Amino acid sequence: MNAFRSLRISASGLAAERLRMDTITSNMVNATTTRGDDGKPYVRKVAVFQTNLDDAMSKGKENGNTLLGVKAVGIEEDKSPLRRVYDPTHPDSDAEGYVTMPNVNILNEMADMIAATRAYEANVDTLNANKQMFSKALEIGR
Repeated sequence: MNAFRSLRISASGLAAERLRMDTITSNMVNATTTRGDDGKPYVRKVAVFQTNLDDAMSKGKENGNTLLGVKAVGIEEDKSPLRRVYDPTHPDSDAEGYVTMPNVNILNEMADMIAATRAYEANVDTLNANKQMFSKALEIGR
């Protein structure tokens, strides 16, 4: 039903931003992990999204119901280089005394977290506005 399309779009935005915040949290927690299960340093993860379009659009039909929100495509590893820090006392240091650290920058993660939080709040506000409109419409019908 078209009346609930905006609710579905907001709900998909909420789910996407929650995944983004979970990914950022994982990055922040592992910012100093120099050895994971595979023996390598943690690599920063990034949530990847794309618009969720109805199959009717790909079939050439234009019925106005094509946008379904956003969907998570996956979580990818950041391709930026890992940091090397001089610390000869660290157990994971190499022969030259350098430790390979994760490519996580806490300041960037905090900025991303603020953006994700604001986007989440915007989706909540949109969801609440739609609920109020539905409520008012029901009151008119009495």
